[in-house]
Amino acid sequence: MDVPSSSDIMIIGGNSHPELVALVASRLGVKSGGCAVYHKTNRETMVEIGDSVRGKDIYIIQTGTKDVNNNIMELLIMAYACKTSSAKSIVGVIPYLPYSKQCKMRKRGCIVSKLLAKMMCKSGLTHVITMDLHQKEIQGFFDCPVDNLRASPFLLQYIQECIPDYRNAVIVARNPGSAKKATSYAERLRLGIAVIHGEQKEAESDMVDGRYSPPTLSRSRTMDVSVGVPVHPAKEKPPINVVGDVGGRIAIMVDDMVDDVQSFVAAAEVLKERGAYKIYVLATHGLLSSDAPRLIEDSPIDEVVVTNTIPHELQKMQCHKIKTVDISILLSEAIRRIHNKESMSYLFKNVTLED
Repeated sequence: MDVPSSSDIMIIGGNSHPELVALVASRLGVKSGGCAVYHKTNRETMVEIGDSVRGKDIYIIQTGTKDVNNNIMELLIMAYACKTSSAKSIVGVIPYLPYSKQCKMRKRGCIVSKLLAKMMCKSGLTHVITMDLHQKEIQGFFDCPVDNLRASPFLLQYIQECIPDYRNAVIVARNPGSAKKATSYAERLRLGIAVIHGEQKEAESDMVDGRYSPPTLSRSRTMDVSVGVPVHPAKEKPPINVVGDVGGRIAIMVDDMVDDVQSFVAAAEVLKERGAYKIYVLATHGLLSSDAPRLIEDSPIDEVVVTNTIPHELQKMQCHKIKTVDISILLSEAIRRIHNKESMSYLFKNVTLED
């Protein structure tokens, strides 16, 4: 690896994931910069950068965790501190972009991920490295270049090396919305696919959004298209069902994040009923909110495999089924290539947009 010169590169990080900062810095052979991020008694965020950043390329490693609003403020203040101290460039390495699920318009709401993108660019970020955005179109919200890295090669390697008899597996989409991702995995592993249709819980796409804003008018027996707006028919989801054969097979559910695990547990119970003898869940971001470890422990799921984009050591202590895949080598290679002005296309080689 062509390690960049330590004289013109600096890696700093907030409080969100110090272990990942140390891993990336050690892989690059660069000492992480002396940056102290702490909170005053009135809960204001303070940033003190000990070393000079003038004329240097700064890489700020900060991910989204459960303490999401503090993570964002730390990132913005660190970026602005570097900008006002005459840093040459400021690259935000944000493995899990906070608020990325709020990327669609809701009734009387807003697209929060666009607001966040504007704030990041205004604070001084000149480039963003992230991983497996909830929707890849989020890149268009930023006024600076965005590299959306993929964790799928690491998860595919895990399936091939750590799941015994994976050839007898079927890739499962938890809902029709994740069928594209599941298809991509299935094609690479030469496996079949199954889709779970009919949710017990209301899907995010079914929430009321701005399209239902105009008031509905009472309908007469004679339709007059010139008056009012036709009433939008309500959706009625069928009972939960599996489209595809999982009997006597290993079921591997794939998604971009595991946050509230109740839908995964419900899907696993249906897959168990349909005859799947082992059930795995693979995702890039392991948010694992609230009582997720307990629910996973008590569920038919055999393993939940996530990457270390988000710290989840406490959850692993509570549940032995949670496994971690280290992706620090991908982040460090992306930093090295950007710093040396090399092409990033190698990192996306053989990776399609659907991943």
